[in-house]
Amino acid sequence: MDGAQAIIREFKVENKYGIHARPAALLVKAAGKFTSDVLIGKKGSEVSAKSIMGLLTVEGHHGAKLFVHAIGEDAEEAMAEIAELFEKKFFEE
Repeated sequence: MDGAQAIIREFKVENKYGIHARPAALLVKAAGKFTSDVLIGKKGSEVSAKSIMGLLTVEGHHGAKLFVHAIGEDAEEAMAEIAELFEKKFFEE
């Protein structure tokens, strides 16, 4: 994999209801645009950001700190799009 990158960032879940169905769907849609693997979770329990069922199992309540790990050639672009969702509170507030 030439040009592959790995990026890890930590985000705080700021929207009132945390990672429920709607934010999970936004994450799946965003991650699905990229070839990179995007994992979200806490240390030791990460799930694919391309799996809505996996995302709903993440303890992503309001105030939770989650790691996002993007691995692949377009990891930087994938991370930027995921970061925007967290920073804009999944457009819920």
